[in-house]
Amino acid sequence: MNIAVNTRLLLEDRLEGIGWFTYETLKRITQNNPQHTFHFFFDRPYSDKFIFGKNVVPHVLVPQSRHPILWHMFFEWSIPFMLKKVKADAFISPDGYICKSTNVKTLNVIHDINFEHRPKDLPASIAKYYKKNMPKFARKATRLATVSQFSKEDIAQTYTIPLEKIDVVYNGCNDLFKPISEADSVKVRYKYAAGRQFFLYIGSMHPRKNILNLMRAFDVFKKMTSCDMKLLLIGNAMWSNKDIQSLYHTLIYRHDIHFLGHVKTPELAKIMASANALTFVPYFEGFGIPLLEAMNCEVPIITSNTTSLPEVAGQAALFVNPDSADAIANAMIQIYKVPHIREKLLEAARIQRQKFSWDKTAELLWASFEKMMA
Repeated sequence: MNIAVNTRLLLEDRLEGIGWFTYETLKRITQNNPQHTFHFFFDRPYSDKFIFGKNVVPHVLVPQSRHPILWHMFFEWSIPFMLKKVKADAFISPDGYICKSTNVKTLNVIHDINFEHRPKDLPASIAKYYKKNMPKFARKATRLATVSQFSKEDIAQTYTIPLEKIDVVYNGCNDLFKPISEADSVKVRYKYAAGRQFFLYIGSMHPRKNILNLMRAFDVFKKMTSCDMKLLLIGNAMWSNKDIQSLYHTLIYRHDIHFLGHVKTPELAKIMASANALTFVPYFEGFGIPLLEAMNCEVPIITSNTTSLPEVAGQAALFVNPDSADAIANAMIQIYKVPHIREKLLEAARIQRQKFSWDKTAELLWASFEKMMA
């Protein structure tokens, strides 16, 4: 078969959640199925490391698709043309966007539909595009995949799509995320946290990630404990972080909060493995890969009691109401002061993490593809 794939999020040294999903699944699928030809559709010059084998044929399409007008041009002009040109038997899109005007069988991966529940978190033009087009993308696709049972049920209910049309393909975790020695942890703490222990957040500075309440909670935690802990936040600013900047300047312990921006994965794994706990408390999440990264590094987790997060974390986290800074602060105090809670969470994590791997993700995604073609 000639299988076309939307690979526009394979960006060298800039892979994030969906980009990692794309990379890890396609690497395995293409190598495990050498009898098929995979046509990768990029929207800019690509790295050779994304060409996983001789059966991968790269194509650079125009325009670079990074806002609604260009999304429309890329998916409704360039992709239909290329699907005909390569005589595609099927199309896989790992990021939720598809071509509405093609009759080629299409497997669409919609990771979550947070914009349906929190549209004000996005710029108006992007929220409008998603609200208008994502229901069409979901209904047009021959088959859908998503990354949690929560998202499956949310998509089915919101867009009135039969549950049997949607497959769950959980995310995995990069092998770099694993425990490190205490000596190496000390080096990390001196490099990023003035030698102190730290709580860690990983993700974008997107409003739904709840950075504001996390910062408020840390201020309460510091006031209640008078300890020298730090809070490290890793991730790129997304659209606007003026609210974060404004709140930061009002906090008593703001000098113990450090924004590290984007950090490459090898270093990120070392920072995670050195954290006192992962503090990941978004309002809405389709999966939450940092939870797996923490489990694999044997780092305890504080996370929200909402959406997909209890499903992914199982018994391996302290769950909090993301609307309550006090609840988040109390969980921080428990992790900091009560050793047996920490050990209980790590014991549960060693069991829970066995449910997830990129090998399993790739197998499930390919099984979904085969269902579609059958």
